[in-house]
Amino acid sequence: MFVVVEMVDTVRIPPWSFHRELNDAIAEELNKKLANKVVYNVGLCICLYDITKLDDSYIFPGDGASHTKVHFRYVVFHPFLDEILVGKIKGCSAEGVHVTLGFFDDIIIPPESLQQPAKFDEAEQVWMWEYETDEGAHDLYMDQGEEIRFRVVDEVFIDTSPTGPSKEKDSTSAAGTAPPAGTDDSTPQKESPYTLIGSVSEPGLGLLSWWNG
Repeated sequence: MFVVVEMVDTVRIPPWSFHRELNDAIAEELNKKLANKVVYNVGLCICLYDITKLDDSYIFPGDGASHTKVHFRYVVFHPFLDEILVGKIKGCSAEGVHVTLGFFDDIIIPPESLQQPAKFDEAEQVWMWEYETDEGAHDLYMDQGEEIRFRVVDEVFIDTSPTGPSKEKDSTSAAGTAPPAGTDDSTPQKESPYTLIGSVSEPGLGLLSWWNG
């Protein structure tokens, strides 16, 4: 679930931090910059593990801060594929079951990866498993807050770095053309930079309360 990743970065230390030990000041700046952030194709950064090497520090003209190239190791949340995790159901939608680990919420179990046959109750906004027994079928609901065991089957990284305005917007602005009436100019929904795809379709996975009786 957690791995230690080697990284290199140039850290800027402001003049008012010069009285501190260099390692302490660098550690604070690295955690301020990386903690709880997703690094593309690396994972969710948790905390600094250690500093392995410090290069020479430089002060550039016009900037009173020091700049130091730092080699360090960072603790990152990045489960391997096929790893089994335990989380809690955050909610359900037509897209599937949304799961949280407490510190990481971007986990989804799509409908085809649920125990089958499964169906979505639109009124209750909850997924259910139609469990067959000798006495007939029983609907087992995947309620919010229930603990669930799932397997990581895929991961999706999205580069959410800022980009420039699109050419379409530029040409519209240059022409001075107003958007058509009724056009939705609201801000698009923010995409998650890192999403885990899970599965509970295998025996032994699913809601812990079901298997624990």
